[in-house]
Amino acid sequence: MSHLKRATLAVFAAATILTSCSKNGKTTTPPDEISADVKAKVSALGLDAGWMQKAEGGYLIEGDIFLSESRLDELVSSPVLRIAETEQYRTFNLVTGLPRVITISVTNLPTVYSDATNEAIRRYNTLGLQLTFQRVQSGGAIDIIGFNQGPSGGYITLGSSGFPTSSGNPYNQVKMNTNEAAYGSNPNLNYVASVLQHEIGHCIGFRHTDYMDRSYSCGGRRVNEEKPKSGLGAVLIPGTPSGPDANSFMLACSNGSNRTFNANDIIALNYLY
Repeated sequence: MSHLKRATLAVFAAATILTSCSKNGKTTTPPDEISADVKAKVSALGLDAGWMQKAEGGYLIEGDIFLSESRLDELVSSPVLRIAETEQYRTFNLVTGLPRVITISVTNLPTVYSDATNEAIRRYNTLGLQLTFQRVQSGGAIDIIGFNQGPSGGYITLGSSGFPTSSGNPYNQVKMNTNEAAYGSNPNLNYVASVLQHEIGHCIGFRHTDYMDRSYSCGGRRVNEEKPKSGLGAVLIPGTPSGPDANSFMLACSNGSNRTFNANDIIALNYLY
């Protein structure tokens, strides 16, 4: 029960959608509500439209995945895929031009976030992949910035990012929550590094390990957003397990601990990069 409780209070985010009626009895859309048309586009991309909220320039989906308005309108031609159960998954777009060094910068964040970034970079670079990361003072290919947002509806966003571009570049930004409710008054470096690992994973093309059933790590309702054709893709990475993978760094919700790469994550990273 303690695991579920911590996951419920420290997930990568969720949204509560409300509706209201005008005096003439017609249903109206409050300013912060998401339209049915947008939800339909999100579902068509193979994402859970029930776990989304508005964000600057777009939408935060499945808790920590940012999609811009323009990305929602992209149409990607893809093969029909049969999605399995709980293996690691990638998007159609990956980082290309290997071997490649991806620079990472940190902008206007407390020291612990900077140190945690160095630790996340170290964890990736020790794997000996063709994709490596390098810390720079500013202007990185991935820039880590902060935002301050408290809990909403029983959930709190720890961090967010997006998926690689169609041109083969990583998503260019990770947002980390500086609100005390996210990491406490004295954030644990390894815990923050684990969240950064996860968000960088999205930037290079990883979907959530439990994208087909986020109740596995988040609790609540079971949601399967499997689509035979979708614009983003949820492509099974060969060699990863067919059963639940409790310690994967790409599970949708945090358990509040230092969750780094497990053996199956390393298989997936080596297969891709």
